[in-house]
Amino acid sequence: MVKVGGPDAIIRIMPEGADRARKKVFTYDEAARLLPEVRRLTDEAYRAVEAISETAPSAESAQPRVEAVVTRWANDVMNLGIDVKGLWLIDFDNGSGYYCWQYPEEGLQFFHTYEEGFRGRTRIH
Repeated sequence: MVKVGGPDAIIRIMPEGADRARKKVFTYDEAARLLPEVRRLTDEAYRAVEAISETAPSAESAQPRVEAVVTRWANDVMNLGIDVKGLWLIDFDNGSGYYCWQYPEEGLQFFHTYEEGFRGRTRIH
């Protein structure tokens, strides 16, 4: 398998500001109902990136295809009104902070305030 840039490299290519126009505030129930679709989109993109990196002759040749997959994933997620915070990491804005989910977590189990970010995640249940 070819190692294709780390998460920091991929995060840099994600579209900036594209989510602002579609940003939404979610109740927990709304976010939880949307999570299966987010998981599906993320799982498809994750598997596509794995397949590209396993078959590419070099990281250099794989990078444009990986970037295209990740950009498409980020746009699809942002079109749902969800914030993309990193590679396979998303936040549902709830008006006082975020319900936070990272692939491959099973459910929507974490919250953090606007100020604390990912490091301040606390378990909801």
